[in-house]
Amino acid sequence: MTRPTRFLLLAGGGISMLAGLNAALLLLGLPAPVTLDRLPDVHGMLMVLGFLGTVIALERAQALRKLWGALAPGLLGAGGLALISPAPLVVGQVLLVLGCLALVAVYAALWQRAHEVTVLVQLLGGILAAGGAALWLRTDVGAVLPWLVAFLVLTIAAERAELARLAMPRGAGEQLMALSLLLTAAVVTSLIWPAVGGPFFGLSLLILTAWLARHDVARRFINGTGLPRFSAAALLAGYGWLAVAGSLWALGAVPGAGGGLLANHPTAYDTVVHATFLGFAMSMVMAHAPVILPAVLSVKLPYRPLLWAPLVVLHTGMLLRVGGNLLGGASPVAWQSGSVLTIVAVLLLAICAIYLVATP
Repeated sequence: MTRPTRFLLLAGGGISMLAGLNAALLLLGLPAPVTLDRLPDVHGMLMVLGFLGTVIALERAQALRKLWGALAPGLLGAGGLALISPAPLVVGQVLLVLGCLALVAVYAALWQRAHEVTVLVQLLGGILAAGGAALWLRTDVGAVLPWLVAFLVLTIAAERAELARLAMPRGAGEQLMALSLLLTAAVVTSLIWPAVGGPFFGLSLLILTAWLARHDVARRFINGTGLPRFSAAALLAGYGWLAVAGSLWALGAVPGAGGGLLANHPTAYDTVVHATFLGFAMSMVMAHAPVILPAVLSVKLPYRPLLWAPLVVLHTGMLLRVGGNLLGGASPVAWQSGSVLTIVAVLLLAICAIYLVATP
């Protein structure tokens, strides 16, 4: 793919991100630039598949180096755009399903090229994304939450294992595959038998997170300087938030996941969702941005201390948001302020990236 083509494909994900952040403001009850009626309902899918899915698919298509690989990011970006257009909702839903299936095909082709366990784990994540997108045709976003979480977690886990393969112990690939299958089994169980599948999924998430935190080179690089230290801080903070999400999930924080200590907690679900997709996923995006952006767009993104700004703002916002949740809604100012800070952090990352690319 030419560079202009890659920029065009990334634009679909970028617009999905902006629309998703706009929807977040509406969900917070705050003024927003755009007030489409269905924006709050598609907020999750815009951020997970429209934005993150497009970025992941574009990176994988670039690795494949086949023209047809552009179908995956193209369809996912188009799906995000359709969700915010006047077109019927089903148009965007179908495009997202097709985009996920195209991503599965990309992973399958990469697996045929080199039989790496990490690619197989990513393939499994892509299948779960396709399954979640297809289920959304028949149910609400909350019901497909485990599928979306597993997609991101397996994709990122495989990426980390691939980047740190020299530091991984013998048999690490097989261990990661086993843990991935465990998480997948929990996803399926949560659909068939929610009362058991919910806690099962939370425990599986905790086990996989502990394995990643133990074997990731981030533990070694946190004492370094420059980019290695920045990436390590973002990675470890992300694992911390994923552990929080897994713990709450295991305790019944997700509606429909059976009983548990937090089965009726009014704000535990909000903490699970945003600890995963903001505290974990966005922190991972920040950690990998200086590596992935040059690979995807063939531009230089030099490390500068400026990159700490969005990372600090993100996790400060998360602490405020979760702190407000822990008070059971008794501190709406903290919850709302923290939520706004996380939105600012995502925008700040984009601004910093553009600035650093333009002024190397």
